[in-house]
Amino acid sequence: MRTPGAMTLEPGSSLKLTFAADAAKLTEPVQEELIALAAGLKDRDGLRVQLLAYAGGESLSSSKARRLSLSRALAVRSLLIDNGVRSTRIDVRALGNKTTEEPVNRVDVIVAER
Repeated sequence: MRTPGAMTLEPGSSLKLTFAADAAKLTEPVQEELIALAAGLKDRDGLRVQLLAYAGGESLSSSKARRLSLSRALAVRSLLIDNGVRSTRIDVRALGNKTTEEPVNRVDVIVAER
């Protein structure tokens, strides 16, 4: 799994977007990365994107973690759609605190075949 930088647009490639513990807002570097991803997807109709969103922390109940992870995934989805990726090419899964992998406050963006 990669962190922001130049992402390869091949099935199975992935990107890990990190968030502050209680935030769903996209930072400027994350926005730039997603805009570049959207531009690359425009010419590759055979690809789709899976968003696996997580949220964790001792102060979050399971339901709050799931809501926060959904907010993060929807923020990523909205930015991709605003930059030309059709909504039918984006799968969203809000998984809340169902991870032990660090960082727990993240959205994994996975490129897959349609």
